[in-house]
Amino acid sequence: MTVAFAVAAPDGIPEVAAGDDLVALVCAALRAVDFGAGPSPLEDGDVVVLTSKVVSKAEGRSVAAGDREQAITDETVRVVASREHPGGVTRIVENRLGLVMAAAGVDASNTPDGTVLLLPVDPDASARRLRAGLAATLGVQVGVIISDTAGRPWRNGLTDIAIGAAGVEVLDDLRGQLDSYGRRLDSTVAAVADEIAAAAELVKGKSSGRPLAVVRGLGRYVTAHDGPGARVLVRTSAEDMFRQGSAEAYAQGWKDAADGAAPSGPPVPQA
Repeated sequence: MTVAFAVAAPDGIPEVAAGDDLVALVCAALRAVDFGAGPSPLEDGDVVVLTSKVVSKAEGRSVAAGDREQAITDETVRVVASREHPGGVTRIVENRLGLVMAAAGVDASNTPDGTVLLLPVDPDASARRLRAGLAATLGVQVGVIISDTAGRPWRNGLTDIAIGAAGVEVLDDLRGQLDSYGRRLDSTVAAVADEIAAAAELVKGKSSGRPLAVVRGLGRYVTAHDGPGARVLVRTSAEDMFRQGSAEAYAQGWKDAADGAAPSGPPVPQA
């Protein structure tokens, strides 16, 4: 048996402005390409992946900001790490959505001078609205993922992740199942929504002007209900082994020692 899926990213999404109807824009772009043989450009089980930037623009999340750094500060809940470099300072922070990413997700690219773009207020709600609109317009049951770009500990390079989702099994929990040798899986939980977001980015691209992709062939992950959304992908503070950057954790350890305080953070397991 051969297992496969297909990803397509159509042209045709114009510059998005506050108040634009994303459902109408998505449907128009998909109808302009030959991605389906039926009367609808989407099929049951498809996953629609939309870049968060166009969602933010449609939702009016562009704000005046002469200083991007201040906008980052305003969106920051907690600083994880900051590093100076010849071009300035990079800040890795936790934002109000619980996402840990560079610059709190504040985007100054492809926006008018003097403005920056913030992430959607509630990306999961944005995904649910888009899914409901596509179902009402096209009569199909699809999944929707709102994606954004992020880095990863221990790995160079960026990839797209899901920051909003509806109608998609965002985590595939394999714990309790057996591997091919009959051994029990005790910790394997696949981040399906992130994997789909990353696959979609391979055809959308960062500078191609294609913020939309359709993934076909993964209907087994599309659900009848909206589901919990991408929020469940965010690791809680108690489980986060990278809650501080290395330099920050080192400095905190010295401070705790100087103050005679108990070490900050969870206990370190002994070998």
